[in-house]
Amino acid sequence: MFERLFTRIANKVAYAAGTPLSFMFCCAVIVVWAVTGPLFGFSDTWQLIINTGTTIVTFLMVFLIQNTQNRDGAAIQAKLDELIRVGRASNALIGIEHLTEAEVEKIRRKCEEAAKRHDRMADHPASRGSSG
Repeated sequence: MFERLFTRIANKVAYAAGTPLSFMFCCAVIVVWAVTGPLFGFSDTWQLIINTGTTIVTFLMVFLIQNTQNRDGAAIQAKLDELIRVGRASNALIGIEHLTEAEVEKIRRKCEEAAKRHDRMADHPASRGSSG
């Protein structure tokens, strides 16, 4: 139950944080803070207010956005895995996101080499042994 509630809140906050209205609101907060500087004599407390506020918001947003990114990445990976599974691609690629970076890079290089071979064969039909 907590996870579902957190997911809903994280989605809504992450979406809201990326809207132009949120950006304009944050800019307005900064302008109001800057304009009140002379009123408070540019005191340490005046500076501490904006520093503390932005630090807290940043700290919380990192976790909310990371949660959203993790779920989005997992959902995309599941969709790609399903396309691989039902398509003509190699099922060996399913789950490679759990490999090390070096292992994934090795597979990526093999895929690139295979794509280049395929392109060369497509560009030169005679190289496939057909007599045109």
